[in-house]
Amino acid sequence: MKDRHFDALAARFANKIYGGAKGAIRLAVLQADLQEALPARPLRVLDVGAGLGHMGAWLAAQGHEVTLAEPAAPMLAAAQERFAEAGLAGSFIQASWQELSETPGEPYDLVICHAVLEWLAEPAAIFPALARWVAPGGWLSLAFYNRDALVYRNLLKGHLRKLRSQRLAGEKQSLTPQTPLDPRELEGQLSHHWQVESRSGVRVFHDYMPVEFQSKARIEDLVAMELEYRRHPAFAGLGRYLHWICRPR
Repeated sequence: MKDRHFDALAARFANKIYGGAKGAIRLAVLQADLQEALPARPLRVLDVGAGLGHMGAWLAAQGHEVTLAEPAAPMLAAAQERFAEAGLAGSFIQASWQELSETPGEPYDLVICHAVLEWLAEPAAIFPALARWVAPGGWLSLAFYNRDALVYRNLLKGHLRKLRSQRLAGEKQSLTPQTPLDPRELEGQLSHHWQVESRSGVRVFHDYMPVEFQSKARIEDLVAMELEYRRHPAFAGLGRYLHWICRPR
C-alpha cells in the first residue's frame, strides 16, 4: 500500500468534504480549538498536507506566517487561488511529507497535520519529521480519522460481517481513508515525544443523524451543537475525526 494523494480528485474532495455541513463543522471545531490554545502573537506555521488551503487561509487571516505543503498539484493550485482571492500572503510548496523532511530549515511555532495520517501507508513514519518541524515550546495540531467512530457507525448499520473481517479501509478512488487510526495506539506512539493538551471530537453526532434530520437542521445550529459537545466525555470519542493539540515533552 502506498501513501494516497489527491491529484485526480480535487474537485470531488472540495464538494464532498467542504460542500456542506460536514466541512463547516470540521472547520469550526478546528478553528475554535486553535483559538483557545494559541497565543495572541504572530506564529510561523507549517501546514503539512494543506489540501485546498482552508485552514492555512484562516491562519494567515489571523496574521500568522503560513507555509503550505501539499503533494497534489490541483489541490495546491486551489489553495493558491484561495489566498489570492482573499488578498492573503503565504508560501506554497508542492511536496510530500517525505520530500519536505529532506529540506533543512528552521522549525515552526505551529505545525498543522490535519487528515494526513489516515492516507499514509505507514502513519507512524511521519512522527520523527513532525518532531523536527515543531520548535521547542511549539504546538502540533493533529486531526485524524477515528477508527472508533468507523466501528460504531458500522455497528449501527448492522455491518457485522464487515467488522468481523476488519475490512475498514476505504476502497481505491474512495474518499474513505485507507488507514483509520485507533486513538489509543496513536497516543502510545506519540507519548515518548508529545503531551496531548486538548482533545476534541469533530462531528460527534452529525454523521450519526438520520439523513432526513440532517437535511432539516440549519448548519448554524449543527455547528453550535457540535462546538458545545466536542469535548463532552461521553461524546468526544465518537467524533468522525479527533483533533489533538500536542506540545513537545
